[in-house]
Amino acid sequence: MKSGLWVWPPDQKAQMRMLRKVSASPHLIAALTAVSKSKAGLSNSELDDVTADNSNWMTLWVVRQLTSLGFIEFSVALFGGPAKYLLTDLGRSALSTITGQPPQSRPVPPPSPPAAAPPKVA
Repeated sequence: MKSGLWVWPPDQKAQMRMLRKVSASPHLIAALTAVSKSKAGLSNSELDDVTADNSNWMTLWVVRQLTSLGFIEFSVALFGGPAKYLLTDLGRSALSTITGQPPQSRPVPPPSPPAAAPPKVA
């Protein structure tokens, strides 16, 4: 599928038209802004809280639209952590174009604690 309502178009004019459609939806803008402010990404429930409409269907719609446009990506955490939605570089540039703010740098997650040294045997 290379064309349709929610596929990022290759030409500049169509991209600006698509950004106008995205900016007309308060749910899409709220989700994009929230994901951009999150360092480690947002889970489904966190994204549902951000859209604040108490509708899992609306959250599903928002996720599908932003994912199909390539603005967010789904990152699966191994070993039981929740999966998170992260903003892509295309999503960063789209959000900066919509809001008129300079593009934000990619947030860096906090470093993991160092591994403990094995106990010494005497």
